[in-house]
Amino acid sequence: MTNKIGWNLDNSYTRLPQIFYTSLTPEPVEFPKLAILNERLAETLGLDAEALKGEGGVSVFAGNQIPEGASPLSQAYAGHQFGHFNMLGDGRAILLGEQITPEGERFDIQLKGPGSTPYSRGGDGRAALGPMLREYIISEAMHALGIPTTRSLAVATTGEAVIRETHLPGAVLTRIAASHLRVGTFQFAAAYGKPEELRALADYAIKRHYPDIEGDENPYLSLLREVVKRQASLIAKWQLVGFIHGVMNTDNMTISGETIDYGPCAFMNEYDPATVFSSIDTQGRYSYGNQPGIGGWNLSRFAESLLVLIDDDQEKAVELAQDVITGYPKLYTQNWLSGMRAKLGLFNEDSEDEALIQELLDLMQKQRADYTNTFRSLTLGKTEGEDLFSTPEFAKWNDKWQDRLGRQEQSKEDSQELMRNNNPSVIPRNHRVEEALAAAVERADYTVTEKLLSALSKPYAYLAEQEEYCALPVPSGVPYRTYCGT
Repeated sequence: MTNKIGWNLDNSYTRLPQIFYTSLTPEPVEFPKLAILNERLAETLGLDAEALKGEGGVSVFAGNQIPEGASPLSQAYAGHQFGHFNMLGDGRAILLGEQITPEGERFDIQLKGPGSTPYSRGGDGRAALGPMLREYIISEAMHALGIPTTRSLAVATTGEAVIRETHLPGAVLTRIAASHLRVGTFQFAAAYGKPEELRALADYAIKRHYPDIEGDENPYLSLLREVVKRQASLIAKWQLVGFIHGVMNTDNMTISGETIDYGPCAFMNEYDPATVFSSIDTQGRYSYGNQPGIGGWNLSRFAESLLVLIDDDQEKAVELAQDVITGYPKLYTQNWLSGMRAKLGLFNEDSEDEALIQELLDLMQKQRADYTNTFRSLTLGKTEGEDLFSTPEFAKWNDKWQDRLGRQEQSKEDSQELMRNNNPSVIPRNHRVEEALAAAVERADYTVTEKLLSALSKPYAYLAEQEEYCALPVPSGVPYRTYCGT
């Protein structure tokens, strides 16, 4: 029985107007099998990890069985995809319900890849093992890095093939999120719903994510302000670790401030703001350097969707919303600068810090230096052997940095500790992720994935056993490309 596992599900989303979802059940698969289970996360959710490994748990993860208390549905939303507005929705995802943890927290339990939905747009609603494992690995690495993110509870194989460019093993990911409310959900309500339906959605988002603003004079303006704050913080965190989302459409920006939808994502090796990995981002719209600006663009679309709620006088509503949106670049820069100071061991603020940071980044770009390993080397005080560190320009910069470190009360040891806590030693290197996926897809060998996940679980620990995961890939003349998996 699935209830012995510890399911404690509520379905608050079903209490929204019917326009926002379609109730349906997953399509069963023939030979479900557990590929990987996040036991620690399961326990945090109040679930019995051992029981989840049994038939009852695997049946839920594959979509063959609905846990007690669930009311499965697919969510409707819209969104700007590469700047173009489209009606979308969960094309291959079904929300089972919201698990209430022993601490009273609420988390969406969503299956990704359990079959077609009314929003599949001609697709089969299925997912391949490789992309689902990629999301598992990257999302758990992001969590370990301290970056707000959806989580991965499990991946189950289906025993059935999905057809993409070729036949691939099918799988279903169980994703955990504070919620799946997106900027695109609000765009959908504004474009296709009635004002009272939009208001119901906004009230729901406030109650679920920002209850402190419920009593504000203008709670909808406050909602915009809070989402702007969360996204400014989130995108700065992405930039600080060299993470490239790859597909920052408005339907992939959450109201909660969590990273969502790990499709063509990857981590940057050589520092270059123009870096793009996604095979479909041919114009570089979502390049590393463009991410902060795209965040602001997406938030402007969110503001537009709220205008009718912010004020009855639309001119005044626009003025109020613009005032909030124009504050985003400053908020982002404050978050980014604060993080970069920490990466360089700086506790206090100096007017010349931004120039010092930019000078280092320019040197890294010129020397094609690895982003993560450069900061790792600075943290360890090992500035030899790399092309960057042997240049006269770096020596000059290093003198400025040492002088700047001397202009604060904290000791050298304090600075080094600050740097260790903010410069990861390991990230999900693209070649290591591909190595893990290949072992799983080609040989059903999950030990490579498990070993990688173990190394990524403590990115700031600087452990000896993590050393092999710091190594760069063998140089290749072929640029690394990532794919959506749909």
